[in-house]
Amino acid sequence: MADSAKTIEISILGRNYRIACEENERAGLMEAVSYLDGKMAAIKKAGKVTGTDRMAVMAALNIAHEFLTMKLGNGFDIGQAKRRISQIEAKLDAAIAQQDKLF
Repeated sequence: MADSAKTIEISILGRNYRIACEENERAGLMEAVSYLDGKMAAIKKAGKVTGTDRMAVMAALNIAHEFLTMKLGNGFDIGQAKRRISQIEAKLDAAIAQQDKLF
């Protein structure tokens, strides 16, 4: 991590942690924290797993499975969806630009 990393405090299942993070990566980290906290809270709510360590392992396994499903193409490919949305936006922008020339 570069010298520009700052320490921030995060909370997962009510436990606070201090983590070094680059300023430009903070939003992504906070999104990941929220996602992990949600996964762990769902596992805790189900009541089948006790202990924070076990909940963390189960959440990690669930997230790894989701990731591999996406990566291997058995699920929704978010990268492809983003590219398609960008193509549609470009076509819309071009169509709007042509309409602006009419007036």
